[in-house]
Amino acid sequence: MIRRIDLRGQDMTRTQLLGVLPRPEIGVDEAVQAVTPILADVRARGAAALRDLSERLDGVRPEHLRVPASALEAALAGVDRQVRAGLEEAIRRVRAVHAAQVPAEHSTQLAPGAVVRQRWVPVQRVGLYVPGGRAVYPSSVIMNVVAAQEAGVPGLAVASPPQKDSGGLPHPTILAACALLGVDEVYAVGGAQAVGMFAYGAQGSEPQDGDVLCEPVDVVTGPGNVYVTAAKRLVRGVVGIDAEAGPTEIAVLADGTADPGHVALDLISQAEHDPMAASVLVTPSVELAGAVEARLSDLVSSTKHSARVMQALGGPQSAVVLVDDLEQGLAVVDAYGAEHLEIQTEGAAALAERVRSAGAIFVGPWSPVSLGDYMAGSNHVLPTGGSAHFSSGLGVHAYLKSVQVVEYTRDALGELAERIVAVANDEDLPAHGEAVRGRFV
Repeated sequence: MIRRIDLRGQDMTRTQLLGVLPRPEIGVDEAVQAVTPILADVRARGAAALRDLSERLDGVRPEHLRVPASALEAALAGVDRQVRAGLEEAIRRVRAVHAAQVPAEHSTQLAPGAVVRQRWVPVQRVGLYVPGGRAVYPSSVIMNVVAAQEAGVPGLAVASPPQKDSGGLPHPTILAACALLGVDEVYAVGGAQAVGMFAYGAQGSEPQDGDVLCEPVDVVTGPGNVYVTAAKRLVRGVVGIDAEAGPTEIAVLADGTADPGHVALDLISQAEHDPMAASVLVTPSVELAGAVEARLSDLVSSTKHSARVMQALGGPQSAVVLVDDLEQGLAVVDAYGAEHLEIQTEGAAALAERVRSAGAIFVGPWSPVSLGDYMAGSNHVLPTGGSAHFSSGLGVHAYLKSVQVVEYTRDALGELAERIVAVANDEDLPAHGEAVRGRFV
């Protein structure tokens, strides 16, 4: 069901590791070709294009592209009581964590009268995408919205695909999550066309749309399929984006102390997302590897989405990786740079402190990825495909801009004037120096 990669006895460079570790084959370049005309159509025809694309791609033609307030209220009133309690607890925990992320402004006095201040300014408007294909993700509503709210963003818009069973509106639980968070600008628009609507705005085409259906945003965030990823790539620069998200992935670094049942369940939980989801176990224990493989065989057939899970576990993106010891295992998971990294070893907390590349690290047997998906308080929108080597999970920083404020007095500038002139002249930009010297004539 899941293949083995044996790295024991091999002293491998990072380049060699990257060449043998499992990764999904993602056809973003092919998706770009399909998405380019979609974005052009949305930019040119606005709401009319959005309805046509929804009818063709989602199988439903929404009457209301912007979800009416009454539908949001009805969704909240109708949500299951226990689901609502879970969403409320998730909101509370995620809000507490993200409120603590807001950076403090600071001021540096370099000399008398020479001050540079660092301000953090939220962007003015964001578009938050919530998938709605194989699964329903009210948790993604929470992760996107709370981070933007805690950053102080004044304008928030959410888009999620229209559903046939919901009368052309997004899934009711997604609408309920928006209502709980106080978001009233919600669109029944999915896929690449939602990214285009956020990036370019969209004029209305029906009376219920108004003259302008949706104003453009400054930043687009949120996970999605390969077409959403391709659309983000194409609009990057027109707007900011969080990341080009690929298929979800988990890596588990475990030794012989780990419970094979726990490890197998966690590998399955990620494989459940998508046939291209990656599940990777890295271990020095041949006994654990065998026990996990046996548990997978027992558990996969009984899980609801067994066919999807089996395809993901059997794909080239998933593997059991055997290593000599935990030191080699640490080098392997650092080279892999997993979206989710679980450490189920003796001394897991100390080992976690040494990890340098992971979207989020889950320490010990009682911190499964599923906890982070919903209620740990951390954000579940995380870098995939190895991008954890250079990027971070979603947080308030995605919606903040750093602005430097420079304030010098006459004397403070005068102290530097001749040095500025000298450097400016050396760069053959004499007018720069004159802009300083001229103030003291």
